[in-house]
Amino acid sequence: MKIPVTIIAIFLLATGKLFAAPLDTLSITGKLLKAPIYSQIANGYMHYDTITNEDKKLAYQTKAIKYTMLALHYFSRLKDSIGVRGCFNNLSKVYRSQKEYSQAKWFALQSNAISRAKGDVSGIISSLLDIASVKMDIKDYPLALTDLNEALKLATKNHLNRAESAVQLRFAILYNLTNNYDKGDVALKRHDFINDSIRKHDEALLAARIKAEEEFENKKKFYTANNTKLYNNLYFKRIASL
Repeated sequence: MKIPVTIIAIFLLATGKLFAAPLDTLSITGKLLKAPIYSQIANGYMHYDTITNEDKKLAYQTKAIKYTMLALHYFSRLKDSIGVRGCFNNLSKVYRSQKEYSQAKWFALQSNAISRAKGDVSGIISSLLDIASVKMDIKDYPLALTDLNEALKLATKNHLNRAESAVQLRFAILYNLTNNYDKGDVALKRHDFINDSIRKHDEALLAARIKAEEEFENKKKFYTANNTKLYNNLYFKRIASL
């Protein structure tokens, strides 16, 4: 699916954004838009895991790779590291689904490198989980454990509860794969405990927000009623004085 530059130009003209720009910027605008457009198309095909028909699923995976590669090309030209990292994440996921583990690990490592360069702790943890998952797939359990330990240290140090929950779930999977069921149970219970704490915290925040909104509405109604009453009193007094 390609969106011609002429359509984009018409849209920009309609919104009044093109009048101050020279016409030769249209080709540049087209190039700038190609990266997010291809990325959006690729993301649509990334839902292949919801498809049960194997032939259709494979077709979606193939298109996901195709459009992600196109997006990667333009994000790279734009030096957009966030866009590039998103492409690496998509490619790692698809290749892992296809059991192409070397490619899956390579793209996850590239994503990890970008996150480290940017100091993005959440991104580092997420990519470490992807790398560990690939290593578990190929039964490289000791190295997977190393990645999970680093991810756990980062999550706890930076108080990233949701990330820690995800790490604990991977620990549970790893320990069960290595027949260490006791540790697997501990990790799974920790995962459930964190999720329960997050849920309670979110519910408390929501309740507080609803209460604040209700109090605001009540105050608004009170002041509106008082102002109406005051206006009516002044109005009738003025009528009576005439």
